[in-house]
Amino acid sequence: MKNKYNKTITACFIGYIVQAIVNNFVPLLFLTFEKNYHIPLSQITLLVTINFGVQLLVDLLSVGFVDRIGYRASMIIAHLLSALGLVMLTILPEILPSAFAGILVSVVIYAIGGGLLEVLVSPVVEACPSENKEKAMSMLHSFYCWGYVGVVAISTIFFYVFGISNWKILAVIWAVVPVCNAIVFTKVPMASLLEEGETGLSMKDLFGMKIFWILFIMMVCAGASEQSVSQWASTFAEQGLGVTKTIGDLAGPMAFAILMGSARAFYGKYGDKINLDRFMIFSGILCIIAYLGIALIPVAAVSLIACAICGLSVGIVWPGTFSKASAALPKGGTAMFALLALGGDIGCSGGPTLVGMVSSRMNDNLKMGILAAVVFPVVLLIGIRLCKKAE
Repeated sequence: MKNKYNKTITACFIGYIVQAIVNNFVPLLFLTFEKNYHIPLSQITLLVTINFGVQLLVDLLSVGFVDRIGYRASMIIAHLLSALGLVMLTILPEILPSAFAGILVSVVIYAIGGGLLEVLVSPVVEACPSENKEKAMSMLHSFYCWGYVGVVAISTIFFYVFGISNWKILAVIWAVVPVCNAIVFTKVPMASLLEEGETGLSMKDLFGMKIFWILFIMMVCAGASEQSVSQWASTFAEQGLGVTKTIGDLAGPMAFAILMGSARAFYGKYGDKINLDRFMIFSGILCIIAYLGIALIPVAAVSLIACAICGLSVGIVWPGTFSKASAALPKGGTAMFALLALGGDIGCSGGPTLVGMVSSRMNDNLKMGILAAVVFPVVLLIGIRLCKKAE
């Protein structure tokens, strides 16, 4: 019985690679958009905000329709929208009166797909029969990291060999991945999160539970702990290695993503022998040490190393919190996974925002911004402790 769900789990792994494609491919083209379409950078950087803003909205709205149309249909739609957005990116800027409007529409389309994937993939894996669901969840989330590394590395090689002027060809090639995975999802078996006849908890039910709010705050802190440093990793790479911005964009975020993925893959392989709470507590403490190393040690190369260690330390916190939620609220259903994804996305946008705000108030001192963000792993550790008491 378990073997027949292996294809489902593999398709979910690829689903997270698709999300990595839609989140990370277009930012590699920002300077190209500026040059070719004469779009100011202030508008181009707005695309990132809109992408994650749409995903936040989808997290919230998905509670109302995913259970009605079913996980299979929702998963297929998510993949097709991701592919459509990437393809439209090559067409709409050329045919609409405003190139920026064309790019914006394309981003909104694939952001809806990406937001749906974030809500759907974890509960589909959680529903599949497996001996250790925490291991499966951690391995699943590692594939977003590998997807990120693959998108940046393959795209960079493609641009080097064929020239960035051929970016539209690569956009269509990347779109093939979600199309193929959508076809796979028409065939693979899908298990239900709940027993037959059971209904999942509503948002109102969840809002009345103390344990849910603890887990929600943990997800906010998980997203913030990850992105507060990840968003600035290229800056530390430039400073620490004395390299160009292009190399810095590769070295900093990729080192962060590789170590974050390694932590998730490690727990995904050996999680049955490791206590999840202890692993998360150790990771939280290591995260605090990394933050303090970035903020307080006045050596640029050490800051870069601390950034990479931070990637290692935050690897388990997002999938680990999902696993704790599934165990604590087994009837949480779609609403729980959607709201936790919403919390994680709030943290992903809120963490870097806090770093930026504090940095600007401290005369653009980025290290002081990172020091302020140490509050997130601290609160995360408190949340783990409160979860144990609430069990």
